[in-house]
Amino acid sequence: MKFVILALVAAVAFAEKPYGSVGSSEEAEILQHDFDLQDDGSYKLDVKTSNGISVSQQGRPEGPEGAVVKSGVFSYTAPDGTPVEVKFVADAGGYQPDSDLLPVAPEFPHPIPQFVLDQIAKAAEEDRNRSPEDRYSYA
Repeated sequence: MKFVILALVAAVAFAEKPYGSVGSSEEAEILQHDFDLQDDGSYKLDVKTSNGISVSQQGRPEGPEGAVVKSGVFSYTAPDGTPVEVKFVADAGGYQPDSDLLPVAPEFPHPIPQFVLDQIAKAAEEDRNRSPEDRYSYA
């Protein structure tokens, strides 16, 4: 539980930095900080700052060996002005963020571009044309 509180304090400390205010050296003010910790170890946190950073999460010790399972959302404005919102769950499956801004790997198997296939064929042809003593020398 101490780790959760320390992590929350660190998150609030970083939230005070004017990350969402591009080019601003002005410190952000905490507009809202609600933290409700229950006797059973469950908690709810809501933080909002003057530069647009927002955090809302809740958790409870439901995981293996009392590990805290949590979920929530945080948002801010990126330096280029893009609004960022990330929903997340952290449980036995690890940290699982969800956002339209996160990269998505292509489905596999995906088509291999022709230029890659051509390069593979060329390398295989060069290997076949090497003399036996040069096959393992790449100098």
